[in-house]
Amino acid sequence: MSSSTLPVTVGHNGLVKDLYVPPAPGAPEGLRIPSGELVEQFSRSSGPGGQGVNTADTRVQLSFDLASTTALNESQRSQIIAQLAERISGTVITIRASEHRSQRFNRTAARERLIAMLREAVAPPIIRRPSKPTQGSRRRRLQAKRLRSETKRNRQRPASD
Repeated sequence: MSSSTLPVTVGHNGLVKDLYVPPAPGAPEGLRIPSGELVEQFSRSSGPGGQGVNTADTRVQLSFDLASTTALNESQRSQIIAQLAERISGTVITIRASEHRSQRFNRTAARERLIAMLREAVAPPIIRRPSKPTQGSRRRRLQAKRLRSETKRNRQRPASD
């Protein structure tokens, strides 16, 4: 696998690279989201952190506007908006990450969650094809009905002749 196909997010020098979503159903060539279309905001995270807990802005809020992106075609855009209607505000997906004590790891975690969310949302829905009961299952069902009917018939009073 070449380095251009890996979802590398933050380089060793802290520069943010384009976000690459690997090929999946609904996006056979994958998606490349330019880094300029992703908006990151940083704030202080709650939880452990030692001395730096009140000084380091480690929580990451990653926003991605579906309406203005060049990475999606119209069908993908409408599919993602429909799939993620509960999770988006208008046309903006916002993901927060604060599980790590490092801003860099939180940036990576937020981007990985965005990748997973987009891959899942762009995939076409799986159409359920109804199946017919097998001949054996029909035979067993009818046999069970006959046995149950016989049991109930045996509970009745005998016919008076």
